[in-house]
Amino acid sequence: MTLIKSISGIRGTIGGKPDESLTPFDVVKFAAAFGEWVKGNSDKRKVVIGRDARISGEIISNIVVSTLQAQGIDVVDLGLSTTPTVELAVVEEQAGGGIILTASHNPGNWNALKLLGPAGEFISAEAGQQIVEMADKADIEFETNQHLGSYTKDDSYIDKHIQMILDLPDVDVEAIKAKGFRVIVDAVNSTGGISVPKLLNALGVAQVECLYAEPTGHFPHNPEPLPENITEICSKLEAGNYHVGIVVDPDVDRLALICEDGTPFGEEYTLVSVADYVLKKRSGNTVSNMSSTRALRDVTEAAGGEHFASAVGEVNVVKMMKEKNAVIGGEGNGGVIYPDLHYGRDALVGIALFLSNLANFEGSAKMLRKKYPEYHISKNKIELTASIDVDGILKSIEEKYSNKPINTLDGVKIEFDKEWVHLRRSNTEPIIRIYAESDTLATADHLANKIISDIKEIING
Repeated sequence: MTLIKSISGIRGTIGGKPDESLTPFDVVKFAAAFGEWVKGNSDKRKVVIGRDARISGEIISNIVVSTLQAQGIDVVDLGLSTTPTVELAVVEEQAGGGIILTASHNPGNWNALKLLGPAGEFISAEAGQQIVEMADKADIEFETNQHLGSYTKDDSYIDKHIQMILDLPDVDVEAIKAKGFRVIVDAVNSTGGISVPKLLNALGVAQVECLYAEPTGHFPHNPEPLPENITEICSKLEAGNYHVGIVVDPDVDRLALICEDGTPFGEEYTLVSVADYVLKKRSGNTVSNMSSTRALRDVTEAAGGEHFASAVGEVNVVKMMKEKNAVIGGEGNGGVIYPDLHYGRDALVGIALFLSNLANFEGSAKMLRKKYPEYHISKNKIELTASIDVDGILKSIEEKYSNKPINTLDGVKIEFDKEWVHLRRSNTEPIIRIYAESDTLATADHLANKIISDIKEIING
């Protein structure tokens, strides 16, 4: 059983013993600590919550609601919702924070409390540490019977979210309608089955077919939208008559696309394509994390903008987007962040912008994909013992390649012309992650293996 306390929230497997997995005891403890943080950092004693369709979601939601009410906090419950919808609702409700009950792409036996501040954005690492410390110390105060919080159920926010997307100037509804798109969706039996078809119909998509649209929480396959997990929808596209396929993860913040012939568009290229479209509308800068494809930099510079690489993690991407006044940004896992709507990964706005791009492009999704620079990423890791000095290893690699452009914002990233390799310590496991990118997967693998060999040599003295 697993319980992980990190910058992305409190997540763990369901069942087992307290402090070893995500049990009701742990849910109460961390929900109460977050409630205490909200009361200490905002005069708004209101929290918005929402959840994906995981089987454990309703139970955990009930515990969270009762805990917050017992602290004198008013709760607005969106019920079955999406991560970006909850983020928008926090701002619309002028709440002191939000909690999303989702373990994102993790399997169905996982769940999590993802924590938002009053701006509808994920809390900082410092705030997360404060909350963990308050939970561990049980430094919580509950209210008397006269001051309990209220409870309001509001299931209107997905519709509000979609309307906000339709109102965006860059979303070209008329062009999408004119194309008569036929689209197939894999919603993995979670809240994408509620939100994505609604959005597509509102955009004027001519035909929408949805696989696994019932929000039962029984995921039909591994819910992470990687090529090896989406073979069924790829086969449907290959055999059918569709313009594009859409896959979202259980909480609808990651977007994977599939070409009309059944080949994946590539998660790394979701953001590239959306950014390409936005940069045609206006000039500006872009941001992605250090482990995302160089293709975004190429597209940005070709449009006259500047690309910046942040540390890994949505919080870090958002922070740099604000610093660099980026018009678009995100992560290479299919996470699109479009600040004209909000600062959070949002598959729904990603879908609307991608279809706008495709509708204004004279060609198919496959042809659109081919217009972008071709890169491939090799993802590897080295498992370490507790006695190994990870910082020392990274420093040695930095010194070995000191004649190359190096970025040490998050681990060590080394550039070799248009190739790169990024080494970083995992936040949750005793491993070093090693990502490398080149114009073919074989050369990316070769580059990664060269660095792995260097690390092993360092370890062996």
